[in-house]
Amino acid sequence: MYQQERIKPYNDGAKAQQVEAMFDNIAPTYDTLNHRLSWNIDRGWRRKAISYLLPFKPQTVLDIATGTGDFAIMAAQMLKPKRLVGADISEGMMEVGREKVRRLGLQDVISFEKEDCLNLSYADGSFDAVMAAFGIRNFANLDRGLQEMCRVLRPGGHLVIAELTTPPRFPMRQLYAVYSHTVLPVYGRIVSKDKQAYSYLRRTIEAFPQGERMMDILTRAGFQDTAFRRLTFGICTLYTAQKNG
Repeated sequence: MYQQERIKPYNDGAKAQQVEAMFDNIAPTYDTLNHRLSWNIDRGWRRKAISYLLPFKPQTVLDIATGTGDFAIMAAQMLKPKRLVGADISEGMMEVGREKVRRLGLQDVISFEKEDCLNLSYADGSFDAVMAAFGIRNFANLDRGLQEMCRVLRPGGHLVIAELTTPPRFPMRQLYAVYSHTVLPVYGRIVSKDKQAYSYLRRTIEAFPQGERMMDILTRAGFQDTAFRRLTFGICTLYTAQKNG
C-alpha cells in the first residue's frame, strides 16, 4: 500500500486539515502561480487530458481535487456534459472556482462540493468519467483515494489523471531539479505569502509514484487498460484507465 503520510507541509495536525488550510491560504493567488510557474503549459496539459475523454462523450463527470475549477471549466466547455461535479476539501479554492463558473454562466452544469476524497459521499457507479489534475499526490492514502474514484465510476467508465512528475532523463531531470528547488519555492513564497506551500509541492512531486509504478497502483485499485504518457519531457504525466465492466 502506498501512503503519503510522511510528506507533511506543516508540523502539527492531521494531514487533511494541514492540506486544507494550506490551499485555503493560497487560493487567491493559486491560478496566477500555476500559470506563471508552468509558463502557461499547464493549460495544454489539461486540454490533452480532457481530449482523452472526448470519444466517450461522458454525461456525468467528477473532477477530484478540483481546486479553483480550471480543469472542470475546460471539461465542461470541451465535453458538454449534462452534469460536472468538482470535489475538493478546500472551500477557499472552490469559492474561487464558483465565482469563475458564475462569470462564465456555467452554474447549471458545474457544481462544487466539499468532499473527503478518501471517503466520497457518492453512490457506486454515479459518474461516466472521473478526472483529476495535479491533486491526487496530496492524498494521505493514494490507494484508498483511487479505490474511491473507481467505486463512484460506472462499469466501463473512464479515468484520466494529469499529474506533475519528475523528468526521467538527462538533462531535463537535472534542470528541473534546480528549478523546483530554487525558483519554484522562492517565487511561490513571494507571491502566495505562504512560506511552505510550494516547498510542499516539490516534495509531493518527488515522492509520488510515477510511470509503471502508478499503473500497478491503478490496476490494484480496480482499473484496467491502464496507460501513461509523458508530456513536456516528463514534467507532467497523463494516466488513463477504464473501470472493469
